[in-house]
Amino acid sequence: MSSTVEFESDPNNESEQVASQLLPGQLSDVVKQSLPKHVAIIMDGNGRWAQLQGKARVFGHKAGVKAVRRAVSTASQLGIESLTLFAFSSENWRRPDKEVSLLMELFFTVLQRELKLLDKNQVKLNIIGDTSRFSARLQQQIATAQEKTAANTGLILNVAANYGGRWDILQAAQKLAEKVATGEINSSQMTEDALNAHLCMHNQSEVDLMIRTGGDYRISNFVLWQAAYAELVFTDTLWPDFDEQAFRDALAIFAGRQRRFGLTGSQIEQIRAI
Repeated sequence: MSSTVEFESDPNNESEQVASQLLPGQLSDVVKQSLPKHVAIIMDGNGRWAQLQGKARVFGHKAGVKAVRRAVSTASQLGIESLTLFAFSSENWRRPDKEVSLLMELFFTVLQRELKLLDKNQVKLNIIGDTSRFSARLQQQIATAQEKTAANTGLILNVAANYGGRWDILQAAQKLAEKVATGEINSSQMTEDALNAHLCMHNQSEVDLMIRTGGDYRISNFVLWQAAYAELVFTDTLWPDFDEQAFRDALAIFAGRQRRFGLTGSQIEQIRAI
C-alpha cells in the first residue's frame, strides 16, 4: 500500500507549473501526502504505567515491548516507509544503575527474540546512536540484527539507542570539519546538504510526524534536524497502552493538518488541487 496518492503529470497544466514554482524538488509531493512516510515516536510512560499498577518500573518496560510490536505491525500494514523509535537517549544514563542495566539486558533480549519476526516481515532494522558505550555483547547483537535484515525491502525500523539530536548534528559537523582539515572539501562546501549527508538516517525521508506518548509536551533532544518540519502530536496515553487505534488516531490528526512549509494556505490548496 502506498503512503502517497499518485497524480498524473500534465506539462500543460497551469496548476502543475504553479506547484513547481512554489516548491523545490519533490516537496510538492510531500504536501500532498495523506499518510506520513516517516513517523518518529518518543515512547514515554513505561515507568508510570507500571507504578499505577503497583509494579516495578521494569514491568512497564517489558509491557512497552508489546507496544513496539504493535506499532511496527501497524506501520508495516499501512505502508509507512520509516518508523523511528526513541528507545534510550544519551540522557538516560543518568537513571539508577539498576534500571539502566535492566534496560540494556531487555534490549539485548528483544533483539534476539524479535529478529526472526522482523526478518520474516521484511523489516529492515537500523540502530541509530552512539553504540560504542554498550557492552561488546550488545554491540555484537546489534551488528548481527542489522546484517540479518539489511537486504529487507519493507519498513525501515530505526531504533534510537544512546541517541541525542544534538549528538547527531555534532558528529556530522565533526566529520565535515575533518574533510576540511584534510583538504577534501573547502569551507564553502559545508552546506546543509553536506551536513545532512553525515547524519543518521541521511538516506531516508525527513520525519513527517512525531508522536510523543505519556502526556509531556517536549521533543527531548530527539531527531532535531530530521524533524524540522514534522507535525507534532502529543497524547496522554502511556506507551504500553499505545495500541493500533491510538496510532491511527495520530495519523488521522496528521492527515487533517495543512503543512505549509513557509507558504500561505491558499498556495498549499493550489498544490493539493493538482
